[in-house]
Amino acid sequence: MTREKLKALLEVYGRVAIAVYFGIFVLTLAGFALAISFGIELESAKGGAGLLMASWLATKLTQPLRIAGTVALTPIVAGAMKRRRARSSVSPSKSDQSQSKDVSR
Repeated sequence: MTREKLKALLEVYGRVAIAVYFGIFVLTLAGFALAISFGIELESAKGGAGLLMASWLATKLTQPLRIAGTVALTPIVAGAMKRRRARSSVSPSKSDQSQSKDVSR
């Protein structure tokens, strides 16, 4: 069921949904890598590869949760981005305000 919601989300939000999904993926992968590395002493390249594989596996197991998080967070992120864009386009910057004062003198 969540995969259908994710596909619908991609149709509505496009790049924002993709960015949120991969942001959650990277944070989850990094979090598992840190958590695992604090419990394991790595002494070789094999150890580093093992850490990466274990982190990827743990991240893969959390995929349904990450999809649900993406479905929940994407509308919030898109709304925040829309408000930020609207605010920046409506309010002139300080340099624009100082230039308009100079012209009126």
